[in-house]
Amino acid sequence: MQKSMHNVFKISGLLLTCLFFGNRLQAQSSQTFEDLGYLLNDALFFSDQYITPATDAAVYQAASGWMTSPKKRKLWDVTLGIHSNVFFVPKRDRSFKVNNADFQFFQIEGATSATVPTALGNDSQIYLAGDLDGEEIRLKSPEGVNQETIFYPYLQGSVALPYGIEIIAKYSTKTKLKRGDYQVYGFGLKHNFSQYFKSLEAKKVNLAALAVYSKEDISFDFISIPTQYGSLGINRLNGLVDTWQFQVNGSKEFGNFELMAGIIVNTSNFKYKVGGERGEIENIIPLQQILNKKLEEIYKTKTNVMGEISGRYQIKKFYLQPVVAFGKFVNANFSVQYEF
Repeated sequence: MQKSMHNVFKISGLLLTCLFFGNRLQAQSSQTFEDLGYLLNDALFFSDQYITPATDAAVYQAASGWMTSPKKRKLWDVTLGIHSNVFFVPKRDRSFKVNNADFQFFQIEGATSATVPTALGNDSQIYLAGDLDGEEIRLKSPEGVNQETIFYPYLQGSVALPYGIEIIAKYSTKTKLKRGDYQVYGFGLKHNFSQYFKSLEAKKVNLAALAVYSKEDISFDFISIPTQYGSLGINRLNGLVDTWQFQVNGSKEFGNFELMAGIIVNTSNFKYKVGGERGEIENIIPLQQILNKKLEEIYKTKTNVMGEISGRYQIKKFYLQPVVAFGKFVNANFSVQYEF
């Protein structure tokens, strides 16, 4: 509670300073500035609960399918593939519970507690209400994507370099979700080390390690807060994820079929920002900037460990490959590849 009051006083002080030097609004009461601080604290609390499950899921969506095969490729071989990724939204991450005691400015309309959707949840909504300088501020909670599965396509390519090294790149355009967008891109380096063991090569057993960097950007329609000063500029909420991934995969070839399994470990840095339409108050008080600064308090770093299994079937120069990654979440990937 002491920390939360400290945050309110910091915000209120900044708001007062902005207003004093702006000299473009009528004089307001200190209670107004304090209430704005409370409102921003509530927005911070809700943002964290709402988007964190989606950014966690984004890591899984970007993690699987990087290594199409651990086998050593011929020098300068090029592989291009079209991938379709399907993420299965778990029920446990589709909603969270809020109580009036969780809020400093808002109260749940007609109830003391409620269950609301996360960004991965359904489209149900509740009303939150508060009072700002005698004006009722009433808003709907943001909706979730309302999808059992989240699908996105992407392109992936690789080039075989000397010494059993392969460079890999993936890119997806911005994929439209039902309340937002998703995009991922990145690159990686693979090294085959079964080449150093002739006995493994003779048995058609392949081993390789892969290091990857990827960037995920996931955004959602958030909350619109209309006031006498216009919108407060938090209509859009973005989760920005930087992931470093390391994995080891092994495979066994059976004629034209290759069976593969691997272990993936990745570490992700999560950052958040709000955006959207800004009202006249932004000419005096940079509320969006203030909230984005406060969002730094919920930046996170997380490590995930997951397994991966897949099968790859060759038809001349084409390859068909389903991949399943599993751990906290389950993610499926299917690709059609062509090897030049």
